[in-house]
Amino acid sequence: MHPLALAGAAAGRLTHYAVSGVVGGLIIRGVSKRLPEAKPVARKALVGGIANGIVASRWLASAAEEARLKAGDMVAEARTTLGEEAPPPSAVSIEDDDHGHEH
Repeated sequence: MHPLALAGAAAGRLTHYAVSGVVGGLIIRGVSKRLPEAKPVARKALVGGIANGIVASRWLASAAEEARLKAGDMVAEARTTLGEEAPPPSAVSIEDDDHGHEH
């Protein structure tokens, strides 16, 4: 998956949580002013909604990772078809390994 796509997904999740929190806080504040006895019910509903959002974001992250792995498998198969050796998914190429000390 492209790094910008990962950054976009993370930004989307953070925005979702921020908007949920702000909107939920405004709803609770408005309800508590009009109906003080409804505040615990509104809070419980808000917490449940945020919890469902967290579960949904975890499911989306899992689905995105699964799609990334399947795409990697297809790329590796395509390279094999061309007679190239596909690098392992965790392979990182380091051009200059000199960082000031010996190992």
